[in-house]
Amino acid sequence: MMQADFPRVVLASASATRNALLTAAGLRFEAQAAHIDEAGVKQSALACGMSAPDAAILLADLKAKRIARRDSDALVVGCDQLLVCEGRWFDKPENLAEARDHLLALRGRTHTLVTAVLCQRGDQRLWHHVAQPRLTMRDFSDAFLDAYLAAEGDALTTTVGAYRLEGLGIHLFDRVEGEHAAILGLPLLPLLGYLRQYGMVGT
Repeated sequence: MMQADFPRVVLASASATRNALLTAAGLRFEAQAAHIDEAGVKQSALACGMSAPDAAILLADLKAKRIARRDSDALVVGCDQLLVCEGRWFDKPENLAEARDHLLALRGRTHTLVTAVLCQRGDQRLWHHVAQPRLTMRDFSDAFLDAYLAAEGDALTTTVGAYRLEGLGIHLFDRVEGEHAAILGLPLLPLLGYLRQYGMVGT
């Protein structure tokens, strides 16, 4: 795959999964954590009555701008993902007990992974996209849940849904609708489409 040497691509995220998605797609990029107060931004967005898609874009925007301010020549890719189930926004669980509570709340229900991606260069947002995959958890037993938590362990505290669809988490679901990469946290097909339009990768 051909990729332009300039501008450099910077992923404004420390996520190993997003890093792996871009790497598997053959992109050359750097990854830099943006370090913003995500919990504070979410609380403010909820208090203001902001929609989940707008909040996801806001978070992705803040991450991209943080990197772009110190690296104005780079094309910065910002991402964020919110899990919404019946009007409730979920955060990453802090421990396995909280992960269990999350999964009990999601069991037998359909939730949406509101996943935003945008490209920023300097002080200009060039493009953005929001994907909204929908996932339906099956009505699994308590025994299955306990075995799942024991098998996955603390890795579940790194994901907003307390599951990893790319691993054992697939056993939790009856139905999954949407791009797999978007479910993992990065709408890759729309991003690659924009990069082609921008002249960054071959057409």
